[in-house]
Amino acid sequence: MNVLVYSGRGTTPESVKHAVESLRLHLSPHYAVVTVSENALLNDPWQYKTSMLVIPGGADLPYCDALNGEGNGKISQFVRKGGRYLGFCAGGYYAAKRCEFEEGDPVMEVSGSRELAFFPSTARGCVYKGFDYESHSGSKAVTMEVNTDALPSSPSKVVVYYNGGGLFVDASKQRNVEILARYSEPKADIQDNDMAAAVYCKVGKGCSVLFGTHPEFSPALMRAESSDDHFDQVISQIKPNDRERKLFLRACLEKMGLKVNEGVDGAVPRLTPIFVASPIDPRGTNKLLTTLKENLDFVSPNTFEDINDTFVLHDENDTDITEDLNMDSDGEQTFDQVISAPKHIKFLGPNAFPEPAQTPYFDMKKYFHHLKHLYEANDTPSGSIGTLLAYGEVVTSTNTLLDKNPNWLAQLPHGLTFTATTQIAGRGRGGNVWINPKGVMATSILFRLPPGESNSSIIVTLQYLTALALIESILGYGASVQGQGSGYEDMPLRLKWPNDMYALKPEFYNSISDKDEVSKTVEGDDEKWAKVSGALINSQFLNGQFHLVWGGGVNVSNEAPTTSLNRVLARLNELRAKKGLPSLPPYEHELLLAKLAFNIEQFYSVFQKSGLQPFLALYYKRWFHSNQHVRLDAKGDGNVRDCVIRGVTSDYGLLIAEDTKTHERLELQPDGNSFDIFKGLVYKKS
Repeated sequence: MNVLVYSGRGTTPESVKHAVESLRLHLSPHYAVVTVSENALLNDPWQYKTSMLVIPGGADLPYCDALNGEGNGKISQFVRKGGRYLGFCAGGYYAAKRCEFEEGDPVMEVSGSRELAFFPSTARGCVYKGFDYESHSGSKAVTMEVNTDALPSSPSKVVVYYNGGGLFVDASKQRNVEILARYSEPKADIQDNDMAAAVYCKVGKGCSVLFGTHPEFSPALMRAESSDDHFDQVISQIKPNDRERKLFLRACLEKMGLKVNEGVDGAVPRLTPIFVASPIDPRGTNKLLTTLKENLDFVSPNTFEDINDTFVLHDENDTDITEDLNMDSDGEQTFDQVISAPKHIKFLGPNAFPEPAQTPYFDMKKYFHHLKHLYEANDTPSGSIGTLLAYGEVVTSTNTLLDKNPNWLAQLPHGLTFTATTQIAGRGRGGNVWINPKGVMATSILFRLPPGESNSSIIVTLQYLTALALIESILGYGASVQGQGSGYEDMPLRLKWPNDMYALKPEFYNSISDKDEVSKTVEGDDEKWAKVSGALINSQFLNGQFHLVWGGGVNVSNEAPTTSLNRVLARLNELRAKKGLPSLPPYEHELLLAKLAFNIEQFYSVFQKSGLQPFLALYYKRWFHSNQHVRLDAKGDGNVRDCVIRGVTSDYGLLIAEDTKTHERLELQPDGNSFDIFKGLVYKKS
């Protein structure tokens, strides 16, 4: 699920940055914290995939200009149906029934009613005079007294950044309102019996938390100009109390019913070296290193700068790679500083592997041993996919490092496979970015193919093939020979069009036969199926060839954000025990990745010659949607048609739907429409 931070008209880049960074700190990996434009709020069906909407600091009137009417209608409906709204400073003013800002000031005054009215009275400010839109000259470090009855996990006092915020008038007298914190400074320019600086408002089935202050502002990200002594002093007052600030914000998020992560002092993980090995093709790593050095422009003997990233190459004889990394990352770093740091890549010799201490969460030797065994057991010559492997314990994004760097992408061989334990800027559809936890198998694979009429179909339908290869790898895990049963075929997994994979939640898996029941995806208010894998493919045309980067993530053993294969497997083992069957070993990253690389190689050799058609019967066996009744909002205008899903076209992977009234055949593009299986809805993306 997403936490959306509004970044449209009225917001300041600084406020958006602090909101995103602080929420990622507390909410990753349970939620993807991403920015959202005013156009998306107005036109996209964001409500279906969102846990909370955040309106950060800035200016209230432009929010009204952008969102009054239709936008606020969507926001209000979202919250009242069970969503959450978080407003910082201007976002707090905006969600009150009335905004009164600097009344009587001929230049600064803003006053009037507001549509959302989550707080049923007035937000009035500035609490402390001196606000200036163009600077930090009116900013303060203010102390708030916390209502620890409402927020038992918060400290009783916190020091936070303040710049032009208001108080929530007569908050204690309002229905469905709880004061979370009060201004405690005695020199406030506006007085109220409650001095409410933060409030919790129950709104229908949902809620909102509104702040007059900026508890999301982190001193680590606040930078004063050399001449701005005032702002520098404000930062120095907030910094010693930063842990209390984080605990307070964390407690507010918990109050809203959000799932927060364990660490309050956590920082963005530092990047680790990327190791490249190819023992099945002993010349592979050296050949690639030579190709890169011969074809790329280096700014120093081992460093080249691509469009998105800077890479530092190390051969097998380099022993100081860890020291180089430490030199690049002295001191505390922001998220942007971490992801822009140089990426160190070490190319290993023919029979060399990293020391266990260097890659404690992934054993490259085990991976290659199992991949080689699969080829031998199936009496099949080794292929290209997975035989050259790159692994990093902590990387930005396996997809970004390949797809966003066209200069080195053009030199990489077909089948190069890149996997990681933790991505700090994982990418999904619609630009979602998140930190994935340990236990997710994050992997990208490069496909290279020449242009041609038949290959244009392959480019579009490759996502179906890779999704099918992935689910077959999971269901066939534990079997060395293709087609052999091993017990894992009873895992309750299904594909959602076009390529996401869902698992039946353990609490709904009460009989092995439940894995085949897909007609009912909701029980009461609970969704029975949880997403355990998502993927995307990006394509570039470089040097006369298409370069397709498939990127997929699989929840193998992590507990969040939804469920994992091993949690579902644990439930399957309970059901097997009742039948007197032995337990199945848990999924391992190395073995599952080897199985996936082998299966994609076998599938792809057929796919190149015959396209998607030979795989459709198996795809239908694995998906949710055969004869599924859905409501189609094809134009995104609310004009819904009742349809039945009939299949997928073999040439371009279009979803085939039939209008139940007119029997008209409709063909829908995967990248233009989204499918919510729990609401039986296909809707247009904007």
